[in-house]
Amino acid sequence: MTERQKDRPWLMRTYAGHSTAEASNELYRRNLAKGQTGLSVAFDLPTQTGYDSDHILARGEVGRVGVPIAHLGDMRRLFQDIPLEQMNTSMTINATAMWLLALYQVVAEEQGADITRLSGTTQNDIVKEYLSRGTHVFPPGPSLRLTTDMIAYTVSHLPKWNPINICSYHLQEAGATPVQEIAYAMSTAIAVLDAVRDSGQVPEERMGDVVGRISFFVNAGVRFVEEMCKMRAFGQIWDRITRERYGIENPKHRRFRYGVQVNSLGLTEAQPENNVQRIVLEMLAVTLSKDARARAVQLPAWNEALGLPRPWDQQWSLRIQQVLAYESDLLEYGDLFEGSKVVEAKVAELVGEAFAEIERIQEMGGAMAAVESGYLKSQLVASHAARRARIESGEEKIIGVNAFEGTEPNPLTADLDTAIQTVDPAVEARVIASLQHWRDTRYQPPFNHPRPCKALEKLKEAAKGTDNLMEATLECARAGVTTGEWAGALREVFGEFRAPTGVSSAPVAVAAEEGSALSEVRRKVDLTAKDLGVGKLRFLVGKPGLDGHSNGAEQIAVRARDAGFEVVYQGIRLTPEQIVDAALAEDVHAVGLSILSGSHAQLVPDVLERLRVAGATDIPVIAGGIIPNGDAEELRAAGVAAVFTPKDFDITGIIGRIVDEIRNANKLDPLEVPA
Repeated sequence: MTERQKDRPWLMRTYAGHSTAEASNELYRRNLAKGQTGLSVAFDLPTQTGYDSDHILARGEVGRVGVPIAHLGDMRRLFQDIPLEQMNTSMTINATAMWLLALYQVVAEEQGADITRLSGTTQNDIVKEYLSRGTHVFPPGPSLRLTTDMIAYTVSHLPKWNPINICSYHLQEAGATPVQEIAYAMSTAIAVLDAVRDSGQVPEERMGDVVGRISFFVNAGVRFVEEMCKMRAFGQIWDRITRERYGIENPKHRRFRYGVQVNSLGLTEAQPENNVQRIVLEMLAVTLSKDARARAVQLPAWNEALGLPRPWDQQWSLRIQQVLAYESDLLEYGDLFEGSKVVEAKVAELVGEAFAEIERIQEMGGAMAAVESGYLKSQLVASHAARRARIESGEEKIIGVNAFEGTEPNPLTADLDTAIQTVDPAVEARVIASLQHWRDTRYQPPFNHPRPCKALEKLKEAAKGTDNLMEATLECARAGVTTGEWAGALREVFGEFRAPTGVSSAPVAVAAEEGSALSEVRRKVDLTAKDLGVGKLRFLVGKPGLDGHSNGAEQIAVRARDAGFEVVYQGIRLTPEQIVDAALAEDVHAVGLSILSGSHAQLVPDVLERLRVAGATDIPVIAGGIIPNGDAEELRAAGVAAVFTPKDFDITGIIGRIVDEIRNANKLDPLEVPA
């Protein structure tokens, strides 16, 4: 074989951050020493939703799914001894992206960096937050303005920065088909580019620079042939839209630049060792094809469905990438699929169907209008429900879950309590104490920040007018303002937004024909309602705290509705007090709490205690989410009627169990199961 130039490997990242800025800094420096080539910062939910660590909604969430960053001091500690001018840093942050970028820039300036050389990405895609991830803060209009202002600012001041990472990853997690994932991501890109063009902040001749700095963040599932074709389709569609709609002539500017986190939705709690080969197959979808290869890859860990991965688990995921890039011969060849009739046909099919859906969304007024009307959300809820139905019926096989369930004892999970990382509950108190200290001393040496009230007033004035908000935000960062203060000032001007849940308009996913599992559960629901002397059983589905991953809660709500329950579901981000108030006001017969962020240990007992105080001990409480075994035992001991985790894939069966718990709580005899 003639010697040929090997391609450079993609950027290898590990999505990481937890407990405190100091602990995360140590983790980043360790990962960089292991050969990781970029940083990917995970922020905790209070930081993502614009709350300080001592806010009522932050309880139980501080430092759980990422690092808490409340002010400039935290950002300094996060990147201590890491030269930002030499880094490529990805920050998964959306509603508060402008604020975190401002903190990052100020820390870089303090390090003496040339800010025009800063490279990295802020995710900053708010549309998918309304649809699937739930960390939105402001209504669509003001949110789009924040994004537009950031893009305009970075083009002039941080030319190597990707100010937005249009993110279809979470759409697939919420049930999107490949066509929906392409169409909704592209519709978001159109909304953003139209807004930048129409804002007048970027001259027409510089629109190529804007397009050239827009990147995408996609998902790759285990159907890796289809996923690889999806990536080729993405590239073709982006090339055509940027050329035809925005007149971008330079092919470099039109290149589809994407990073990927491979699919976590398909990772299983049952036989979790199978997740390793799933992750490898998913990685191949975005690396095998040179013409559609990812620019950056981060892989989940094999044990993500069990809880928070440990450093060793993250290292394993990094090594999977390194073996492919450095041991295999993949990077020595051109595109492996060029000229393949099978691939070309599949790509053409995806392109055609995606353009048809993009056109449909444009006719509705674009992505923002399709969010506000609830169209996009209801489509995703319906797709996800259809997928769940295929798994329950066995039509879609998941190894170890609904097929080949027999297994040898697993040495990896023999001691489940050590197979995942746990966050020390004392972290929250330490972070809150540190925040309080910052508020008390930010005006004093060595920092001598100016009083933040002036900077916040300037921010509000800018928000009421049309000025670019980045300069006022940078002033807030330098003044020692906190995350909650910055977002609070903008909440005063912009208001808040509660996104449509998509539950009421979702179609029936599972038929309830005579003799089916669902018809049997409907019979139980009807008989129990009669026994209790009510027209319908009422079931409240609640999401306490800041966890916005509502896919599971929505699927339970839709199936309970189809089984004959009257469902009360008010969406995400509720306090335990609000949930109990709603349960009492609606006179419900059961409460289901869905939490995936790890805050169940604090929030679920709080709901139980409030129901007890209100004298409503006859309302059974069900908990669902990523709940380790030991925690599940503690919740049951505290009075939770049942705990469901990702291994419980039979949603109809779960609804049946909820009816049993209602009967049990009301001292009704168990219903006979027909032979």
